[in-house]
Amino acid sequence: MDTIYLVMPAYNEEANIEQVISSWYPIVEKIGGESRLVIVDDGSRDRTYELMKQAAGNRPLFLPLTKKNEGHGATVLYGYEYALGCGPDYIFQTDSDGQTVPDEFWEFWEQREQYDMLIGHRCKREDGLSRIFVTNVLGMVIRLCFRMKVTDANTPFRLMRAEVLAEQIGLIPKGFNLSNVLISVIYAKKNLRVKYIPITFRPRQGGKNSINLKKIFGIGCQAVHDFREINRTLQKN
Repeated sequence: MDTIYLVMPAYNEEANIEQVISSWYPIVEKIGGESRLVIVDDGSRDRTYELMKQAAGNRPLFLPLTKKNEGHGATVLYGYEYALGCGPDYIFQTDSDGQTVPDEFWEFWEQREQYDMLIGHRCKREDGLSRIFVTNVLGMVIRLCFRMKVTDANTPFRLMRAEVLAEQIGLIPKGFNLSNVLISVIYAKKNLRVKYIPITFRPRQGGKNSINLKKIFGIGCQAVHDFREINRTLQKN
């Protein structure tokens, strides 16, 4: 029986976290075995981690973790490394803001044996122009630095074969802020088996969006520098 670790980062999500846990927990219950829901609190300043611990009281397959604040990408990477250390067959990642739909997971799960990674393609997005702009900026940076086009590289809805992720994760710098983007690029450059599947992407279900133009500019500038360095490493492998 295949097992899965469902990984989510969380930062100041007290408005969403209880509903998100209730929505996604049944998936690991249904898959069963040693499967787990793992939510990593990124040093939230609100009651996110407190609510996570409360929710774990009657959910034995839910593992609430917390750590110092490092940002979304670094927290995702932390979650991947934790999950890999537990030995599941598959790792699935999504976010804890309620924008993705749990029922759409099963189409991915049904195709898991055919691919190394299945990623959601946000064809119709309802998360605001600033987030769409970030995705477009990242797309341009990827083309500039890697000379390639990757479909929706940063989608927080991806199912990965754990043994394949374990082979690639060492190429990602510790604490890297765009870890999912880099994973998408690595898989594409190495011609691994990847499929994009259209998904629903709703507006944030509660709380505040932390993105702004200053952050977007900073992400773009830092990504150009980091991606060029990483591309040199990938060309050697």
